[in-house]
Amino acid sequence: MALEIAVVGTRGIPANYGGFETFAQELSKRLVARGHKVTVYGRNHYIERGVVSFEGVSIRRLPAVRHKYFDTVSNTFLAISDAIFRSYDIMLICNAANAFLSWIPRLRGQRVVLNVDGIERRRKKWNWLGKEFYRLSERMAVHFPNEIVTDAETIRSYYLDRYHRSSYFIPYGAEVGKAQTQAILQKLGIDPEGYLVFVSRLEPENNAHLVIRAYLESGLKLPLIVVGDAPYSGVYIAELQELARSGNVLMPGAIYGEAYRELLSHSLCYLHGTEVGGSHPALIEAMGAGTVVIANDTRENREVLGRGGILCSFEEVEVLAELMKRVADQRSSFEACIDLAQERVRKRYNWEAVTDQYEDLFYALTR
Repeated sequence: MALEIAVVGTRGIPANYGGFETFAQELSKRLVARGHKVTVYGRNHYIERGVVSFEGVSIRRLPAVRHKYFDTVSNTFLAISDAIFRSYDIMLICNAANAFLSWIPRLRGQRVVLNVDGIERRRKKWNWLGKEFYRLSERMAVHFPNEIVTDAETIRSYYLDRYHRSSYFIPYGAEVGKAQTQAILQKLGIDPEGYLVFVSRLEPENNAHLVIRAYLESGLKLPLIVVGDAPYSGVYIAELQELARSGNVLMPGAIYGEAYRELLSHSLCYLHGTEVGGSHPALIEAMGAGTVVIANDTRENREVLGRGGILCSFEEVEVLAELMKRVADQRSSFEACIDLAQERVRKRYNWEAVTDQYEDLFYALTR
């Protein structure tokens, strides 16, 4: 049975920002390939004018209030207001911030699934009001949608322990294998396995500043490529740029698609600094791409990485610096970690298996 599905709460596809956008893109195109009709709602300032479809997925562009605190919820409100007058069977809403809107489609008989992501109120970028809003959103998330999805066992346990609400644990996915092309390396003037790479939204809790400090302390001459951007982090990004001037640090901004895979695949190692959130797509993608992974030691990152990489506290800058030097000097000794990481992605973070789980959930709700 073919379903009509709306995906709201992301910036839209083709993915050009972060994890939710990659998730929306990868899931929706696979659902379409299985015969379902899928529409992804997005924001005017992230989707080019005139783009109405992507690999069979319909795209609807709507405005948003371009403000740190209203960008997401304003666009989601408009998307839901549009979607409730259409024939969708399922509405997949991304981000716990949108929980307060998730009851509206149910009034029209549409089934609502909310992917809550991580524990957003712990992010440093939010002031006390933002943190309280996310705290309230967590409470609404356990009551308003038909079902909630958590992308990490750690987050699933959090909702179960704190709110006594069970959820569907469905992680993100990634491809396994190295990119064969190297066009972005040539563009940036770097050599295969001749650079370190950090990928993330450039926000304080993702710890780009600690990575740059550790790199500078390591004394390595190989370049560090800091990939990412963030729309409301101008002050922090300026601080990173000032810090980066002390060494061979390149900050090319956000990079997506095949160029992004090339950067991961051919790097000496990938550095993952997040301290908040669930399963981070960038970490899983790096594991699948076949590079050495050094990740900040959090419960969520530990869950994803397993024995497929190196964990350390990024607050311990000296230790992180030593690890960078060790990987640069002895990369061949980490081949076993690379193999374990790729096998872990094949077994636990396969996009087709992820799609299976969402499809099963959608069918269960519409029977």
